[in-house]
Amino acid sequence: MASLVLGPVLRYVGETNATIFVETDEHCRVTVRSEGREWSCQTFSAHGHHYAIVLVDGLEPASIQDYSVDLGDRQVWPEADSEFPPSRIATLDPAKDASFLFGSCRTSVSHDKEGTDLHGVDAMRSYAYEMRRNPDHWPDFVLFLGDQLYADDTSPQMRDFIEKRRGLDDPPGEEVKDFIEYAELYRLAWTEPANRWLLSTLSSAMIFDDHDVRDDWNTSAAWHEEMNKKPWWHERIVGALGSYWIYQHAGNLDHEALQDDKIWKIIAAHRDSSELDLTEVVDAFGEEVDKDPTTYRFSFTRDLGESRVIVIDSRAARDLRPDHRAMLDADELAWLDEQMRGDCQHLFIGSSLPFLLPTGIHDLESMNETWAQGDRPRLAKLGEKVRQAVDLEHWAAFEKSFRDVSQMVMQVARGERGKAPATITFLSGDVHNSYVNEVTRTREPIESKIVQAVCSPIRNPLPRHVRMLQGTLAGWMGGPMRSLVSKFPKVKKPDFDWETTHGPWFDNNLARVEVLGPRLLLTWARGDVEGDDYDNPGLVRVATVLID
Repeated sequence: MASLVLGPVLRYVGETNATIFVETDEHCRVTVRSEGREWSCQTFSAHGHHYAIVLVDGLEPASIQDYSVDLGDRQVWPEADSEFPPSRIATLDPAKDASFLFGSCRTSVSHDKEGTDLHGVDAMRSYAYEMRRNPDHWPDFVLFLGDQLYADDTSPQMRDFIEKRRGLDDPPGEEVKDFIEYAELYRLAWTEPANRWLLSTLSSAMIFDDHDVRDDWNTSAAWHEEMNKKPWWHERIVGALGSYWIYQHAGNLDHEALQDDKIWKIIAAHRDSSELDLTEVVDAFGEEVDKDPTTYRFSFTRDLGESRVIVIDSRAARDLRPDHRAMLDADELAWLDEQMRGDCQHLFIGSSLPFLLPTGIHDLESMNETWAQGDRPRLAKLGEKVRQAVDLEHWAAFEKSFRDVSQMVMQVARGERGKAPATITFLSGDVHNSYVNEVTRTREPIESKIVQAVCSPIRNPLPRHVRMLQGTLAGWMGGPMRSLVSKFPKVKKPDFDWETTHGPWFDNNLARVEVLGPRLLLTWARGDVEGDDYDNPGLVRVATVLID
């Protein structure tokens, strides 16, 4: 009899439909049941793992229904002894103000004293317990903005798996090597009971960041060239991108977009009772995307009533050619240009990397890019070393892309691309601290508030001395760095100003966005354990910010 390995994971949810992902331990038929109806499909496989993506349709808008999952003729979810309520599908209500969570950077280690002492309380797990305690105030979905996995800094459990499988002596040692090891990373990340229940009942959207592949992934052409020299890298990047499509990306897409997806078309066309083996397909896909990012788009959109979310791939879609260096290649930028429209109450732009850094750090990255891309070889070499050593690779380090996207945002804010939204808010993670920046001065008047909100980490705190350094640099560097870069004409300066209005803070936390008509309420919350009660963490508010 087949059993669940992972899931169910509730992914895309619209007004009348939903997507549910599972991984099983063998080939079988997977059936989702709810209120007397059922939807089913058989599993497909890749590298010996078995998956199903069940498309649920015909639901009522603004409805809530419990669901169950069968493998073959046996119900396997919900589990009979679960302490959590039944998993449910809550379809979108187009008349309801949006409410959702966002965050990034979560390590998958134990939740006992040892794991908590090293990594703190998991904010995602704490939110699951809070949802159990307070069933009347659940968000609509959760947006994960990267680093759900740490393929380059593995947990003790993952290292045990690697050691038993291939040993730790040969490269890449303790790092993940291929698709099989990525599958184990996902199993470790998504199977803890509370987190598993949250993922089964709260719709989720996801985008990768560097640690899902490797630290500084696609920082520069020099980085890419160096990684391609490593004999294990090809198998790593192929496994990363292929597994990402299965575990994360397919569920981001609404049903119409999924039907147009080239991998999904192969799955949908398989009609006989045998299990479709997608191994060669996903491997070829990984190779193709790594070689030419323009062959596939990982960015996506999600509509939430009168609000809209655009989620940008700011990792795989980069153009690393020195003379064309861009955060988004030309094709991706053209797609974003089409999506950047007003005529919505609130526009949210999800990017794993913050668009608006604290101003001093922004200027530092701009200066470093000027040196690293300059025509003085010794200075360029030094600039590249510094760029990789201290992660100077955010939007500020891709000045042309920063300028292009800034122009789009300002046009939306001025009402030149439809009616200006009340707010335009960048949602980001990556930097292992949380803060809010607001645009304070623009060249021309704007009608929208422009905000950068960062939530990081969900569970991966910085060492205390690094927190102190980051907080200090973010606080006092702004004025001195702006004075310094003014002495270098080649360093590009933004034509608008912003300031940090709240933060930074360094807790493990998840942030919640609540739309209140034309206003936004942003709340950051961390997990808290009293005494040794690790199996009943509380949720404590860290910060609340009203954008009006």
